[in-house]
Amino acid sequence: MTPDPSLELGNMAIALRTGAAVLCGTLLGINRNLHHKSAGVRTHSLVSLGSALVVMLAFAADSQNRDGVTRVMQGLVTGIGFLGAGVILHRDTKKRIEGLTTAASIWVAAGFGMACGAGLFVLVAITLAAALLVLALGGPLEKAFERMFAAKDDVPNEPPPSDSSERE
Repeated sequence: MTPDPSLELGNMAIALRTGAAVLCGTLLGINRNLHHKSAGVRTHSLVSLGSALVVMLAFAADSQNRDGVTRVMQGLVTGIGFLGAGVILHRDTKKRIEGLTTAASIWVAAGFGMACGAGLFVLVAITLAAALLVLALGGPLEKAFERMFAAKDDVPNEPPPSDSSERE
């Protein structure tokens, strides 16, 4: 199926684009939900669906003006960045920043929605597989590299194990 961003489509094509957007958001949201993150299925699905809707509206409003459509997409990317920033937290007690992966997944969900809205299903399929692979394997890979390459200074000092023979 070749991409056809025009909205001179039947109801079935519109349903396919919106359904694909919801599916992408749902898959990302399931991963975030399984990791007990603040943004889950509903957030990711709605971001993806909303992005698809806005892109299809932009094409419908003026399918001949590509500059207008790209400006709409630029606005979406910027706006979603602010939404994603809402899930990023700085925890003083842990001296860590949390929520970056969830913020990134929200941003990617918007990208999937835009691509679905434009009818670019091959692009969506390939990048969705890549995103799910990164979400599934990224954490375990990070932990493995931390164990392998952590500097001794990064490991908290622990008292040596007590040996009962030293007390004698």
